[in-house]
Amino acid sequence: MRTVVLAILLSVLPAFVSPSVAQSAETSKDSTYIEAFIEGLQAGTARLVGTYGDQNYIADTAVVDAQGHFVLRRERALPAGFYYFLLPGQKNFSILIDRDDQRMTLRAKADDIPGTLQVSGSINTALFYRNARYQSTQEPEFKQLSQTLRDFPPNSPEHESAKARQSQLLQQRKAHLDSIYRAYPNAFFTKFKIAGQNPDWPEFRKPNGELDTLRNLVYYREHFWDNVDFNDTRLLHTPVIANKLKRYIVELTPQHPDSIIKVADPLIQRVLPYKEYFQFFVNWIALQYENGKTKVMDGEAVMVFLIDKYFTPELATWDTPENIAKIRKKADEMKASLMGRKGPDVRALDVNGQYKSIYEMTAPIIVIFMYSPDCEHCREQAPEIQRIYQRWKDRGVDFYGIALNTTDEKWKEFVRKNGFTFTNVFDPTNRAIYAKYFVDITPELYVLNKDRIIVAKNLQANQLETIFEREFAKMGN
Repeated sequence: MRTVVLAILLSVLPAFVSPSVAQSAETSKDSTYIEAFIEGLQAGTARLVGTYGDQNYIADTAVVDAQGHFVLRRERALPAGFYYFLLPGQKNFSILIDRDDQRMTLRAKADDIPGTLQVSGSINTALFYRNARYQSTQEPEFKQLSQTLRDFPPNSPEHESAKARQSQLLQQRKAHLDSIYRAYPNAFFTKFKIAGQNPDWPEFRKPNGELDTLRNLVYYREHFWDNVDFNDTRLLHTPVIANKLKRYIVELTPQHPDSIIKVADPLIQRVLPYKEYFQFFVNWIALQYENGKTKVMDGEAVMVFLIDKYFTPELATWDTPENIAKIRKKADEMKASLMGRKGPDVRALDVNGQYKSIYEMTAPIIVIFMYSPDCEHCREQAPEIQRIYQRWKDRGVDFYGIALNTTDEKWKEFVRKNGFTFTNVFDPTNRAIYAKYFVDITPELYVLNKDRIIVAKNLQANQLETIFEREFAKMGN
């Protein structure tokens, strides 16, 4: 059972060629003219793949002849950004282009395109490979030093020597890039590389000399976006922004809804004046925590928060009021079943035609098991659900099963076949559960504590007993 939230949110993501770029693109003949001579490349099709955020798309194609020659020409210029060519024989190479930097000639050997590529006519692609080749000369020593750091303990002479050399190489790399920045301060490559750099790690220390990891992390987070110019929409057409966003939200933030919201909200406020960044950030974060996609328990709390605050006709101007209304309606349906809230009551007919209510149940812990008889995973987990109920029914746990998207006959047959001895209800109108316990994919499990607060959700059957033990421990049992 799937909701339409993902489809709706995807529909409001920006087009790969953003309106602001498309409207300002050159329209003269051959605004883009890329000619390539790749020695040893077999004939076939060259596909130019573009980037928007963390998505790729086919931007254009060209025919490769038997001599490895192809020409890609366009009247309308490509959006400035990062691209790569997919070539016959599973070969590929990248280019970096600006709006007025799209007429170039490329020459290389097919067996080592990055190492042999010669660029004329494109300063950004030329700088891209100049830097890449410099870094490649350092890589063997970096690998050797990393192995030494793993092999020898901290404070050993070998470890300290390797660490010092590593720092020296990084300083050389920085000096190399700084020389490019000074020589080409206005090049797109310069903006691209600067935006991708992480903040320096200051290594704050406590009075006793130990590394102050918390203070370092706070500093790192506070300065994480300092090098990004949010006025520059070209960066959205490179992997830089999506990679930084993922690192900031997923890797540097504790994966708990409250922590994620605490970090995501100020960031979105920061980019709110920059329409394309706001559009990308708020959509990306919301989709990251869509129910059924995220592994974060109650991750949809992040989605609900963002939809409530930012998916309004006034702010989400990239979409129609009708679609925004659909998104907000789904968010409203999720609200009642967020963790930490009191689980709503459900009252519906059981297999014997008797009304049964969650709130009538007296066990300290209640499991709400939502399933569909036609759902493959429901059929797989049903026997284990019954076994868990049998093990815990005399220890203070009761189950309340709710059938969905089925018929009265299929429901009762499913209950009989699986030998369910706990309460099972079905309401063909869905009125009994509407906007109470949100279901994205069945089976869905919620756990209510003695106060009927939702303390766990989005579980697998094999996770239930750990939750039971935790909740009884809280009660002193």
